[in-house]
Order: sequence, then structure tokens, then C-alpha cells
Amino acid sequence: MITAGYAGALGLLFLALTVRVIMRRGAVKAALGDGDDIQLRRRIRAHANFVEYVPLTLLLMALVEIHAAHSWLVHAVGLSLLAGRIVHASSIVKEPEVMAGRVAGMLLTLTALALASVVGMASAFGLLG
Repeated sequence: MITAGYAGALGLLFLALTVRVIMRRGAVKAALGDGDDIQLRRRIRAHANFVEYVPLTLLLMALVEIHAAHSWLVHAVGLSLLAGRIVHASSIVKEPEVMAGRVAGMLLTLTALALASVVGMASAFGLLG
């Protein structure tokens, strides 16, 4: 059930990112594409980047949890993913963009993905005690 909690929090973040795209689309009257609006372009990328990384990482996290990895490992993945997505999204939408925040957000996200992948493989091959 640890993964469910993080999935819920990430779902709310995804909803917020979605609403921000919708609101900006309405403001600049851009039904498709970005209407050559930098703020809409940034919001679209923050939303898309979330979609590119969160589903697979959550799936791996759930598999790690199901296969009885230590709960602290599951929390490490979840916290890293959630923090990474918050930091990345809040940095990419700023004008000018906060590159250090984007980099930090991606490092946290990639750490979560790598940790879940390695722990998942170790679990599958019976290397976790």
C-alpha cells in the first residue's frame, strides 16, 4: 500500500499540471500545439515530462513493493520520484527557467527509476534477503 500513497500524491500533481495546461490554452486560445506561447510550451513540457517518467517508475515501485522489498526502499523510490517531479515541474515553468531545479528534479527522478529498476531485478533474481 506504500505505492498507492505515492501514486495518489503523484496523481494530484498530474491533475494540477493538466489544469495548468488547460487554463493557459484557454488564455492564449491555442486548442492545438502551443500557439507560439512560451509559457504554454513550458507547461506542456512539464506535463509531458511527467508522463514520460512517472508511469514506469510507479510500476517498478509497485513490483518492488509486491516482492517484499524493505519498506524503506519503497519509500526511498517514492520520495525521490515525488520530490523530483515537484522540483522539475516548478522549475521548468518559470521564466526564465531555473536550470538548477530542472537538473535536480531530473536527478531525483532518474535516481528513483534506477533504484526501482535495480531493486526489482535483484528481487527477481533472489538477491534480496
